Amino acid sequence: MHTVLAASTRLDLSLTQKLFVIALCALTAFVSHLALAVFNDGVRPFMLDFIQGRAKRSATTAVSFGLSAGFIFGLGAPMALASGVLNPWLLFLPTDILGILAPRAWIAPLLGGVWGAVVVFGLDGANDLAHDLPVDFLTAMQQMSTPILFLFTLFPVLAITRQFGRPRGAFAAVLELALVIMTMKLWPKVFPGSLAMAAGVLLLIGFAVRKDLLQRKQERAQERRQPQGQGKRLEQAQEREDTRDDPMVSLFSGSALRLRRHLPLFMVLGAGVCVLAQMHIFGGGEATSFLIAKGQYSEAAQVDFYRVFGFIPLIATTALASGAYGIAGFTLVYPLGYLLPDPFLAAVVGAVVLALEVLALSFVGRVLGKLPSVRDSSEHLRAAITETLGLAILFGSLLAAQVMGGGLAILVVGGLYLLNEAMGRPVVRMAAAPAAVVVGGVLLNLLHWLNLFTPLKS
Repeated sequence: MHTVLAASTRLDLSLTQKLFVIALCALTAFVSHLALAVFNDGVRPFMLDFIQGRAKRSATTAVSFGLSAGFIFGLGAPMALASGVLNPWLLFLPTDILGILAPRAWIAPLLGGVWGAVVVFGLDGANDLAHDLPVDFLTAMQQMSTPILFLFTLFPVLAITRQFGRPRGAFAAVLELALVIMTMKLWPKVFPGSLAMAAGVLLLIGFAVRKDLLQRKQERAQERRQPQGQGKRLEQAQEREDTRDDPMVSLFSGSALRLRRHLPLFMVLGAGVCVLAQMHIFGGGEATSFLIAKGQYSEAAQVDFYRVFGFIPLIATTALASGAYGIAGFTLVYPLGYLLPDPFLAAVVGAVVLALEVLALSFVGRVLGKLPSVRDSSEHLRAAITETLGLAILFGSLLAAQVMGGGLAILVVGGLYLLNEAMGRPVVRMAAAPAAVVVGGVLLNLLHWLNLFTPLKS
């Protein structure tokens, strides 16, 4: 199976698509200005102080910029240039910042729209310029696709091993490997990791649910051993006491009510994001971007659907605690959008899905409170996703360096990555390697113009 993309990865958008992206960026900046939703999960916990007036707009903007800048310029822009597909780091992280920064509500959509215009009109210019350079580092960056797609397949194995031990992790690893080989042999046109990831995620969820059910069964058995009625009375009294004394209960209900009051705006937001995914010019993740670029939309939907399980607890709890939701909600609108055949249907489905998510937030929070192992599984999934993608992006970046400049490029790219680590990661680890490829590519071109470096023959 060939996973390296062709050299031409232009962002070929129609005028309608460009205008839609500009309008969606304007909308997300406006929503961010109102502190109703932000894309960056790390920024969301800080929104409560901003909403309640304890933090100034300038301070919150500084937090958002500090947590997002590395992803925008180190991951979002290089990934879009390498794949020819837009991504949420390039579109929604900047509109988080611009929306919070805007001093007036009407200024926020203007700033967001300007950013959208910069992306859709400027990206192809940057792409053409880079491809015309003696050292074409953008084409070299397409080497990242194979490590990202295949190593990402292993994230359920890591999560199972960390949460449920080595024997179950080893079983999951053998099962996934067998499924990858079987898929490559029997269905060569299908992304080999699709079936393997599905099996791994189902195993993880099955192990977690089984553990929670066994735990509840043991608790009920202990209650039955107590004098008749005493256990239930004690449990009801404890629940009443917890509800009365826990300030988070009132905070969660207040946050959920605040979000419900703006339900129509969330429906428009859900419609917009789902339509963007339906246009197949947008990928919700690193692996997804390359799958969308290859036209493998069903496989992309599977990958983003599996990611949902790792982020629902995080998004739900931070939304209930802060009163600010996610720009894409639980991100279910991504895979649905990839699969829907019509943008009008995508708009309807996206609006309904995000409305249901907002209405169900309190329920989701209560359910997660009763399933601690499932909640822990999501944390392990997120950590595993970060770890597998971190290795894949680093390895892919070194492959890109090898293609564009051999040992010298590996020295430059690897050296910049290691320097970033030694300096305490001023650029977040996930984005450091792609950023190093871009910087290394620029440096190699300068050396070529100084007659100090000869580009490798393709």
